[in-house]
Amino acid sequence: MLVAAAACPCPPLLVPEVAAGAAPELAAARDACADALGVLAASRPDLLVVVGPAELGEPGAYPEGTPGSFRGFGVDLGVRLGRGGGTPPVPPERTLPSSLAVAAWLLERTDWSNAPVTGLAVPEPFTSERCHGAGAEAAGQAARVALLVMGDGSACRTLKAPGYLDERAVAFDAEVARALGAADVAALRALDAGLARELKVSGRAPWQVLAGAAEDAELGGALLYEDAPYGVGYLVAAWS
Repeated sequence: MLVAAAACPCPPLLVPEVAAGAAPELAAARDACADALGVLAASRPDLLVVVGPAELGEPGAYPEGTPGSFRGFGVDLGVRLGRGGGTPPVPPERTLPSSLAVAAWLLERTDWSNAPVTGLAVPEPFTSERCHGAGAEAAGQAARVALLVMGDGSACRTLKAPGYLDERAVAFDAEVARALGAADVAALRALDAGLARELKVSGRAPWQVLAGAAEDAELGGALLYEDAPYGVGYLVAAWS
């Protein structure tokens, strides 16, 4: 059963070593993520499931202990999902996608030791129904499950944004922010996958996994952060 959830953005720039001189620009987002993880810790879960967008369309589960790194972003910094060594042992070629690597960094930063951790990467093409099923399955893995859901909003908020300017982006992100802040499961399930794709939203599928996990949990939500410093919508919320 889902007892708590946190939604956080997943840009590698959230990691100060990657952001370098621009690190202070996301300090407020990092602090909000730490607060959201504090809500997860306070829920005393038996299991933490980390959900994020997959890379190259590859879905997959990542056991505790799976390594990741930010070497692809020019920084020799490695992370590991949770504290365990992996059971069964993680194959040497198995590494975290960047969204889960950012989550692993957040967990290390807050010294997470409250529960075992497992990861789930969901591809962008997953339908709302498939995400709902994945969320329900995740919530059923233990008596008390917490979710850390990684994903960004639209990448089309400004002329210099990765996806250029799209006038629909502000309204899309505002609805996601409202839904996350209100723990509005129905609104998350109703997000338009086609529009999200056009707006280069990475968080649509993970948020809909959250909606599936929270279907009968009756949690309340709080929006902790909302901004678009690089023309990309970054949101932090906590449900409990």
